[in-house]
Amino acid sequence: MMTSDMQGNEVTNANRISLDAYDQAIAAFNLYHGDPIALLDRALAVAPDFPMAHIAKALMLALSSEPAAFELATSQLSTMHNLKMNSRERSLFDAARVLSSGHWVKAAQMLNLHNMYFPRDLLALQTGHLLDFYCADSRNMRERIARAMPLWSEQMPGYSVVLGMYAFGLEEDGHYAQAEDTGRNALALEPLDCWAHHAVAHVMEMQGRPEDGIGWMLAREPYWSNELNFFKVHNWWHRAVFHLDLGQTDQALALYDSAVRNAESPVALEMVDASALLWRLHLCNVDVGDRWKELAQVWRNHADGKTYPFNDWHAVMAFLGAGLDSELSALIKRMQQSVADSPCAEWIDRIGLPLVQGFTAFWHGNNGKAVEILLPVRHFCGVFGGSHAQRDIIDLTLIEAANRGGAQDIHQSLVNERLALRPYSRMTAGFLSQGQSSA
Repeated sequence: MMTSDMQGNEVTNANRISLDAYDQAIAAFNLYHGDPIALLDRALAVAPDFPMAHIAKALMLALSSEPAAFELATSQLSTMHNLKMNSRERSLFDAARVLSSGHWVKAAQMLNLHNMYFPRDLLALQTGHLLDFYCADSRNMRERIARAMPLWSEQMPGYSVVLGMYAFGLEEDGHYAQAEDTGRNALALEPLDCWAHHAVAHVMEMQGRPEDGIGWMLAREPYWSNELNFFKVHNWWHRAVFHLDLGQTDQALALYDSAVRNAESPVALEMVDASALLWRLHLCNVDVGDRWKELAQVWRNHADGKTYPFNDWHAVMAFLGAGLDSELSALIKRMQQSVADSPCAEWIDRIGLPLVQGFTAFWHGNNGKAVEILLPVRHFCGVFGGSHAQRDIIDLTLIEAANRGGAQDIHQSLVNERLALRPYSRMTAGFLSQGQSSA
């Protein structure tokens, strides 16, 4: 049997029931709303030879960045070798197989071509866009979607999702005004698109507009904070960061307890947000009590030192905060060993390990060493996981290390650099006053 998905892409071995479930799963994935895996399982229950349901499930598992999920993705794909597939499905299957083996960059490059050949393949576009995010390829995050946009129209299902992805690509590539306009336009078409919402939040973060950011989050909270919204924790993190930029540490800590870590989530993407927020609070001299301990215990099952070093770096923050020296040493050893054979070896060697070493030095009060390590490595981190806003923690730590270590010329220079972009940031002003008082 062969029919087409909502964007007109032909699919193999699907019946109407399985295709309806598949289309619902892709829509849930598009909006990070609901349970797309359960919907794909429903599709496979009635059409076990439906290749796109297998491929979609494997891609979603791998994109979680969880070591165990990579194994499940590999297992899912291993059942497909004898299935009939058309050229689009075969191309996406090949990219999924590469991704599930841990080759983030190669999979993203394969999807560059796939997206050119099949620009209306929404699952592949979103997967490629997320891989650009994981690889911190801000230029391609914009260009991948720009290449496909002329083949889409407002009348096509999923157009608002493409517009939302384009908004985030524009923001990460520095086109802030256009990104904000595009994100708002996407939300006018689909208010539940939390990716478009968070693209606008990123604009406000990068432009140093924390008051606007808090207002934006509050005004749209009913849309992005729904219990079924997979992205809600990250959006709560954004709101907390806006509060920190205004010096409102109490509000940020309250958000950690009530929203960011309330459910003690075992999802790596949400634990990254938790680690990053606690570390920022530490930089603001806030006593976070025993909160590190709970988080660190959960990280123990997720940081393998080879699958995605961006996650490992955030696990290190928790291990340092909780005083789990043995876990820290074991993770660093696994990262060092992975330099020899991990698909992420270059990331680990060039960026992951130096960040771990720099943050460890800072935590233990060896500020001179932290400055020595972090000052050069920060310029290479733009090819290493996450967004500009997430990687900003490197600069924040470096500034504080320079201040605490008495490197006042470096501290002053870094604060000047930051003030040029965030002249109204109370957090940055606090860094400046600290440096002046200790001079």
